[in-house]
Amino acid sequence: MLKKLTTLFMAGLALIALNSYAVEFKAQKVADNIYAYVGPLTDRTPENLGLNNNIGFIDTADGWVLVDSGAGDAAAKKLEAIAKGIKDQPIVAVINIGSQDHRWLGNDYFSKQGAKIYAFKKSVKTQTAMFNQLLDRLVPKVPALKGVKMKTADVVLEQTSNTITIGGVEMQLNYYGDAHFPGDSVLWLPKQKVLFTGDIVYLDRMLGVHPWSNTVTWNDAYQAMRKLPAEYIVPGHGKVSDWKQADAETGNYLQKLVKNLKAAAEDFAGVDSAVADNADWPEFSHLEHYDSWHKQNLSRTYLKLESSM
Repeated sequence: MLKKLTTLFMAGLALIALNSYAVEFKAQKVADNIYAYVGPLTDRTPENLGLNNNIGFIDTADGWVLVDSGAGDAAAKKLEAIAKGIKDQPIVAVINIGSQDHRWLGNDYFSKQGAKIYAFKKSVKTQTAMFNQLLDRLVPKVPALKGVKMKTADVVLEQTSNTITIGGVEMQLNYYGDAHFPGDSVLWLPKQKVLFTGDIVYLDRMLGVHPWSNTVTWNDAYQAMRKLPAEYIVPGHGKVSDWKQADAETGNYLQKLVKNLKAAAEDFAGVDSAVADNADWPEFSHLEHYDSWHKQNLSRTYLKLESSM
């Protein structure tokens, strides 16, 4: 009897664990004809197919326009199912607003379905340079994405502000400066007042500074983008919100990173001292992954600022 109860208990724990990782692949309405899939705040997992970020869906007279394409074929198929579940029409275009794996590795799948791919020129450069590195990091986490093929933009946009009209919907792909990845850009829909920020904005979770990130230009990009009269902010990660939350959880954090770590670098404080002096920022401690990312963000920001002096 005890053995049977133990077996049932372990099975129950396994079911709870499975449910805790379950992902609901659906989109929410942001504004008229605009939707967003909001990914979980976890890392990439086999269950979420690398879709732990946010993806946009824009309904146009010609068909769907996707804002980013997911982390590979399996993820792209989920996004396709989400779109067609809202309205059964073709996906005619994908606009990449970043170079991280889950923003563009689904391009090849959608291209084969007839979609035209758009991206800013520096995003394309970063995608090409980092393709193998991205796959090496992604596939061990999500084996289903093995075999992804590189497909960059059919339409490479050269200007820092580019107007695109598809199916009667006007959009602007704007580049304000390197951020989480070199070439990060945003998609602005002026009529609908919707802004897809990509990884320039993180909500509900701590943003991450990588070795290739540039905190100074990221902060500059945020402040420049902040002038847009957006009513709906679709961040790279976290729930759809507004400028108030974006300022509190990304804008203010970037400003403080640059201000405090620049002062420390100018004083030749050393990275260990700079991190220790700034280790506790309680106004951001509620953010998911704060404990694992904050000190790393401090260290990488300090070292980059120090090296530029």
